[in-house]
Amino acid sequence: MPMMPTDRLLSTLLRSLQTYTDQQDTPRILSTAVSLLTTLSNPHNLALLTSHLLTAPALWDRPDGVRTPLRLLSVFHSAVTTIINHHNDVRHNKALKLLPGQVPVGGGLSLDSWIRAIVAGADDRSQRWKHLVVLGGLLITMGSLEEQGMDLYWASSVKKKVAGAFVVATNLALVEVRERGEADSLGGQTIVMILNHAFGCLPDSEKTQIDYDLLLPVLIGTAYFSNEGFQSAYFLGGLDLDVKARGKKLDWTIDSSSFRQVETIMSRPLVSSMGPLSKLIAHSVENVQDTWLVQTMMDDLASFSRALTTQWRQIKFSEIDPAEESLYLEQEALHKTLPLLWKLLKAALFATTIILRGVFSRILNDGALAADAIAPVLASQALHTLRHLYFITSRLGPASFSQHTFVYLTAIDILSNYPIQSDKFLKSIASQQLGYIPRHPLDRILDLYFLNTAEHFTLVLSTATNEELLVASAVPYLAAATNRNMLPIFEAAHSVMLAVLSAPQSAEITAKHLPFYIDALFSVFPHNLSPRQFRLAFRTLMRVTAPPSALSASQPDLPATLMELVFHRALHAPTTPLPPDEITLALQGSDAPPPPLSEQAVLVLTLLDALPYLPIPLLEEWMPLCAELLNAIDDDMMREAVKARFWEVLVSGEMDPERSGCAVAWWGTRGGRELVLFGRENGSEDLKMMSGALPVERTVRESKL
Repeated sequence: MPMMPTDRLLSTLLRSLQTYTDQQDTPRILSTAVSLLTTLSNPHNLALLTSHLLTAPALWDRPDGVRTPLRLLSVFHSAVTTIINHHNDVRHNKALKLLPGQVPVGGGLSLDSWIRAIVAGADDRSQRWKHLVVLGGLLITMGSLEEQGMDLYWASSVKKKVAGAFVVATNLALVEVRERGEADSLGGQTIVMILNHAFGCLPDSEKTQIDYDLLLPVLIGTAYFSNEGFQSAYFLGGLDLDVKARGKKLDWTIDSSSFRQVETIMSRPLVSSMGPLSKLIAHSVENVQDTWLVQTMMDDLASFSRALTTQWRQIKFSEIDPAEESLYLEQEALHKTLPLLWKLLKAALFATTIILRGVFSRILNDGALAADAIAPVLASQALHTLRHLYFITSRLGPASFSQHTFVYLTAIDILSNYPIQSDKFLKSIASQQLGYIPRHPLDRILDLYFLNTAEHFTLVLSTATNEELLVASAVPYLAAATNRNMLPIFEAAHSVMLAVLSAPQSAEITAKHLPFYIDALFSVFPHNLSPRQFRLAFRTLMRVTAPPSALSASQPDLPATLMELVFHRALHAPTTPLPPDEITLALQGSDAPPPPLSEQAVLVLTLLDALPYLPIPLLEEWMPLCAELLNAIDDDMMREAVKARFWEVLVSGEMDPERSGCAVAWWGTRGGRELVLFGRENGSEDLKMMSGALPVERTVRESKL
């Protein structure tokens, strides 16, 4: 069949573009458009075709969201790729010779002439946001070819012109969608989609020319509240209707309408590219001129995160503790449907965190946002947002990605400079029923966030708030029944208690609550408290009770009593290895994984950790006792790990000069070295409970050294 002449093919295509029909073959229409764009030789015909593509009822009467402008973007991307590759081949004498009657690529036009003709088609007959489809296609293609290694130095002036025109068109389009109220419709969504793809191709000089004050609201509205983004978190709304109980287990099938909706959301162009989009939003935050826009955006993020948590609470899945999902979920829900939902929720978490990082980068460099009237408000809003997203974060581990750590700690650091606002914030996120462990897993997750956060504010809070809010919140978890699934929140409660007891203004609180806390500490280890947290807690208690603390004046015997408690327990403690905690599991694949430790070994390590805080007389008494206890450990690997810690305490600088001098004397001239290194070889002797005196035989042997 002979090929249709170019002019007739153009006329046929233009007629096809005039009317939308349910039977039309859109991919074929767009393929024909690409072919014509790369073969037409008349600049007026190129402009005419471009103009019709941007206004065609066949394409725009019933647009498929941003997929419609994305398809057209691909048309211009494909066309300009063909044109540039052809001109590059011509420059390097690689172009194929034309056959008789064959139309040259680009119609024989120069690259500059071809681009001018295409851009001329983005005229007043189409909305300005549609012009970005053309200019974006040109710019993205040039940037993509450069990334692939193609040398486009010969087209650098053309690219510069396209980049400048793209920025001008972006600003005009932003003005247009604002004036027409289309910021949250297809116009604004198209601007966001194309700018997200093209932003990396812009030179820095052009990026500074974008009107970020107009852009930021469009970005936030599209990403979080439009039907092309996270839909105001309402995609969770109807999910619970499809969650079915099958006996004692819940199921959510891949055939359910709510799961298909999640699949649809995940496949949306803007959601699938939310990583780059969140970075673009963060960049916009850092460059807006009107700081009020940042405050408004923070309100929007807080509103979205609050809606997300509210929607999640309505779903039956929220009633299952994450550690028990395998017991209460069917296999399809556990391995197929829920993982995709969590992928979507994590996308929202990561995007929000990156945007908040941009906010705090701006605060740290902007005097207006760092003002006393604004900074604590923004910090509180950020912490509220992170709290509402904590049911997602807690699955990953808050310290699992650095962006979250930066935002979280920076917000805390800013807010802690304002005691009144800190007090108000903590009271606003505390449990409504202090003194009880909530039954709903989501409420326990929120308690975990509260405890982890409150720990950082004990130094700036009043004594009353520390006791009536923080201690009251921690107490239910301190001596709770055994449940290893709740280990993180148990440890958070201990950290809060220790932070309160360590605060300088808490001497009265410490004297009042210390007996209860010590009893709770020794009763929950090792079942409800990891070795790491137990050692930290005991070391903190030693620092709080030892001189020169205020408590040591009224309770001078507390350090010795605490040491005695650990010592006696270590004498009869189990010697089997404890189950590894999260940190131990995380380090098992490292170059130096920690050895397994028994309860006895952990208790000996706990005594060693306390040595730098003991008064000199107690230090002299406890170093040989710790060495004797070390030699009572039967397992060689555990004993060597404890021995290494003993040496570290003595030489690493943990002790002050006076204590260090005492330790050196004991090690070098009073038998410490022989007792630590060779004590087991010389035979174990009965351990002395206290008094500080060494066995007679050992004393005689040391006197001869």
